[in-house]
Amino acid sequence: MSVVGTSSSRGAQGPSVPAAPRCGPDDLAGLGVHPDDLPDGLVVADESGRVVCFNRAAERITAVPAPRALGAPLERALPLEDLEGRRWWQLTDPYGGLATRVGQPERNLLLPGGREVLVTARYVRSRPTGPVRRVVVSVRDTEARRRTERSHAELIATVAHELRSPLTSVKGFTATLLAKWERFTDEQKRLMLETVDADANRVTRLIAELLDISRIDSGRLEVRRQPVDIAAAVSRHIQAHVASGQAADRFLLRVTQPLPDLWADPDKVDQILSNLLENAVRHGEGTVTIDIERAEPLGTSVTVSDEGPGIPEESMNRVFTRFWRGSKRGGTGLGLYIVKGIVEAHGGTITVGRAPGGGAEFRFTLPVATPAYLTS
Repeated sequence: MSVVGTSSSRGAQGPSVPAAPRCGPDDLAGLGVHPDDLPDGLVVADESGRVVCFNRAAERITAVPAPRALGAPLERALPLEDLEGRRWWQLTDPYGGLATRVGQPERNLLLPGGREVLVTARYVRSRPTGPVRRVVVSVRDTEARRRTERSHAELIATVAHELRSPLTSVKGFTATLLAKWERFTDEQKRLMLETVDADANRVTRLIAELLDISRIDSGRLEVRRQPVDIAAAVSRHIQAHVASGQAADRFLLRVTQPLPDLWADPDKVDQILSNLLENAVRHGEGTVTIDIERAEPLGTSVTVSDEGPGIPEESMNRVFTRFWRGSKRGGTGLGLYIVKGIVEAHGGTITVGRAPGGGAEFRFTLPVATPAYLTS
């Protein structure tokens, strides 16, 4: 949270502060936001170092009741230590330290009992080098950051595992070919090179997935809209599966006309279709049905369903999260997370449910949009 440099009207009256209410009656900076509405802990001390504001989030994070904190010295209301066990307020000395100091950057500190929190402080002065009138402290729980760090660690572990297998194969075959080229027939050489090519493609796909995840997480996924014939795109993917050995009668494509003109990123639409169809073929059973129809008020919906065992009810809410796998048949567990990110980057929605035949059913809807240069 960005630290809000604000003063409390009661704090200006001196160190004697009533125990209630939790914070002063004034809204933050006149914006109509009460301290208790803030998601992070807010602690404000006056010019004498006594706490004049201790919001509800600060109570929750520190487990210190506001009535006990209000009016108490800052170092007692918020007893913080750094990771080396030193008392933070004595170490930083906000009131007696350098007159040019404006605050403390965010850092990990410890509450009594060893609970870790993220703390930022700002020193509010009446003039640039004047005495400190307020110390404004933001306190944030570290659990969300820890979840993110665990997710990143899991991503790294998954990627390392997925890369090891194809790279080991590539290294093994190329080393063998280089060392014993003359001993192999042309057919054997071709087979080994085809394996190397397939493994190289696998590594390329994994790297592309990582780049997509990075763009999705940072909000930088670009959508280059062009006219897209969604029915033709689905047909191409079906033909590719048939060419790779799937029976043609395993796929049923149903298109409800008329369809509105769809403007979307054709490469990313291909990514969506490739993932959903591959999941249906690999993890599902029976006929894979693809329904394309008009969606109201103005959009196009595509439903991909199969007749397999489907997705357990308790897993429905985790399908679009990272590393979710519907079965033990391989995959990184990143595909559906990326699909959801691509659909939402188009302004669309995607849902999962149970198909009429009992299998899994994925339905995504893309709004009919046009590039800005055609609407201006």
